[in-house]
Amino acid sequence: MKFIIRADASREIGSGHIMRCLTIADQLKKSGHDVQFFMLPLQGNLINYVQQCGYNTITMWQMADVIIVDHYQIDASVEQKLYAYANKIVVIDDLANRPHICDVLIDQNIIEDYAYRYDTLVPKTCVKLLGPQYLIMRDEFVEARQHRRKRNNNVKQLLVFMGGTDPTHETMKVLEALEKFTFEKVHVVCGNGNEQKAAIQLICEQQGYCYHQQIDYMAKLMNEVDFSIGAGGSTTWERCYVGLPSSSTIVADNQTETTYFTEKLGAVINLGWHEQVTSETYKGLLAFIQQHPEKLSMLSKQGLQLTESNGISNPWIKELLEMNT
Repeated sequence: MKFIIRADASREIGSGHIMRCLTIADQLKKSGHDVQFFMLPLQGNLINYVQQCGYNTITMWQMADVIIVDHYQIDASVEQKLYAYANKIVVIDDLANRPHICDVLIDQNIIEDYAYRYDTLVPKTCVKLLGPQYLIMRDEFVEARQHRRKRNNNVKQLLVFMGGTDPTHETMKVLEALEKFTFEKVHVVCGNGNEQKAAIQLICEQQGYCYHQQIDYMAKLMNEVDFSIGAGGSTTWERCYVGLPSSSTIVADNQTETTYFTEKLGAVINLGWHEQVTSETYKGLLAFIQQHPEKLSMLSKQGLQLTESNGISNPWIKELLEMNT
């Protein structure tokens, strides 16, 4: 089958949509299907990166068997027109704030009553794949979960990753907080879209931290470290999936509900909305995790339980491949 994925990346949008769509593309390609990306050349786009990953990119619609849409600016009014180009439409969403016309909807997030939030937003015939059992996970994370190391909750190694673009400059706040603490090793990860990456790299070199940029070995890092300071969004689920205790800072509106509910379930430390989070907040967090190892054990356990899918990794792929086109 031929699949076209409609998603964008930019300094405002971030990189999360493209990164999870690349995971989908890799699974489809591995099964022998043709995959292309429809992307616009926005400022901070990842078109070159997607091409480097082995996928053609287009800017005009072509005929396909299935179109996969992962875009907050697209709703039922656009999706209806896409049936002129494909037999089936798959939508990936996590906002539940607009109607969709599609055959399959995937939302890997969890909030109160998540199982019912799309009931009035999609056709009755739509197959709804909802909750963290339908996580979109790269193979490296599946392998890391299967071979995760036993943690002793003594925080010697720290990971800092605030998303591909870090639009609210959380990394700099964390680096300022780290000046008062000593860890055996600190890993700092930036995406290519991070406007402060050069300054961050310089600080890391001065402080002896390990700097990484636009990496494809995040799961390996997560398995090595003892705690991660991160943003809300899809990387929260990656950390939970491999049992890595972590904090989340909310850097976008669409992260709010999920972050608070994940905190309620005991799987993450929620630091709150980024405008209220300062370097002092991160200093308090660093002190807390050194003084409360029992909390880290609970976070790891709850994260693993929350992302359990009966031993089946990426069960959503079966639904996509069995679609009758």
